[in-house]
Amino acid sequence: MGRDVPALAFTRDDRRRFRNKMHTCLDVFAQMLRESRFDFERPQVGLEIELNLVDETGEPAMRSSDVLEAIADPAWSTELGRFNLEINIPPRQLMAGGPGSWEQEIRDALNHAEEKAAAIGAHLVMIGILPTLELKDVGPASLSENPRYHLLNEQVFAARGEDLLISVDGVERLRTYAETITPEAACTSTQFHLQVSPDEFADYWNAAQAIAGVQVALAANSPFLFAKELWRETRIPLFEQTTDTRPEEIKVQGVRPRVWFGERWITSVFDLFEENVQYFPALLPVCEDEDPQQTLDHGGIPELAELTLHNGTVYRWNRPVYAVVDGVPHLRVENRVLPAGPTVADVLSNGAFYYGLIRALVDEDRPVWSRMSFSAAEDNLNTAARYGIDAQLYWPGMGEVPATELVLRRLLPLADRGLERVGMDAAWREPLLGIIEQRCVSGRNGAVWQSEMFHHIHDIGHVNRHQALRRMTQQYLDYMHMNAPAHTWPVD
Repeated sequence: MGRDVPALAFTRDDRRRFRNKMHTCLDVFAQMLRESRFDFERPQVGLEIELNLVDETGEPAMRSSDVLEAIADPAWSTELGRFNLEINIPPRQLMAGGPGSWEQEIRDALNHAEEKAAAIGAHLVMIGILPTLELKDVGPASLSENPRYHLLNEQVFAARGEDLLISVDGVERLRTYAETITPEAACTSTQFHLQVSPDEFADYWNAAQAIAGVQVALAANSPFLFAKELWRETRIPLFEQTTDTRPEEIKVQGVRPRVWFGERWITSVFDLFEENVQYFPALLPVCEDEDPQQTLDHGGIPELAELTLHNGTVYRWNRPVYAVVDGVPHLRVENRVLPAGPTVADVLSNGAFYYGLIRALVDEDRPVWSRMSFSAAEDNLNTAARYGIDAQLYWPGMGEVPATELVLRRLLPLADRGLERVGMDAAWREPLLGIIEQRCVSGRNGAVWQSEMFHHIHDIGHVNRHQALRRMTQQYLDYMHMNAPAHTWPVD
């Protein structure tokens, strides 16, 4: 959510005031868009990575507070579960220092944190869902100590009025109930940020929506949950279910879910913030003292605190972000579809593919979103989450094709062209996009390796299920630190 909030009990008056403040923020935001008060001449990119904590045996370690204290770096913060952490890599211009310097910066930060965590008996792992996580690990005691998560938990269950159903039919079937939102903490992601101008925001958001399924197919890394093998990217349905504030009766009435792909292509960033206010009741109605209209009228830049806090509780797979940095406002697309890991090399190649491809799609004379239904883009995401790199995806002019064929024939050349247009020379483009190419050629990514390694240990080695998942996780950690892309990982 990006903001700390105090422990509170909300009243009806709080909710009324918050709604009124959101509408004021929305009006002020519209005025700012009309007057072009945004920074976009030197656009930056950003990166957030969520990680799991494990002990020496690969089991979840409920040590987030201890590890944060040991790391002692403001770039690191709590996440929903006590077995999670998040790092926010400082924003930069895409070409500043080249991909090599960005990779080194990320690896240095992660290695430093790992060293500090290891000193107190914990280890960091970048993986979409921790394979050794069990249902007992996501009870009330596993919820982060940060008050905002306890408030969020209370508000979600107050809205639902009943326990959460988690139901996923994949290779195996999972059906269970949860009494807190802590199972959401099983979902750890990589989030790419891209600063854009107000005039171009809609095009970049639409492009990001159009390729979300392709991204997930290529990078799937979450095949296990609570010892069950489910979807290749189980994180997608799990996150949708564990933040759902709607009981069944409300779902059938067509009320929108809070984890939301959306329902249409947009023409302005305003569309998304307006939908947030129109469709979603406030979960955390915390009002700030600032009068945004007064601030703007006096020549200042308003924080739009209520609008941004509310936006942080609507979990779009591509989320709009408004922020004020050094007194200057800007807009970002936050791309949230990808799982964490498996390696920094994989993360950087995913980023290169994403940034290059959306740039190329935005530059096309006839945009892909004018030739593709919004529902087709959403279907692609769900199909990719279920089948991963083996998915069949729809693309205009090609019909339904294997994801690997779509990438190799059509999208990889576009990504290369987009990176060239932002100034990245071939010496940098080729190794980054080469990882994507080899994933497609080999048909292997993190989810494939996890499944194959688990079955190698469990089926051939005749090791019980949890022990096999634990050994696979330990092997995953070893390969993760070697930083060789996951498609090269052996199974033996």
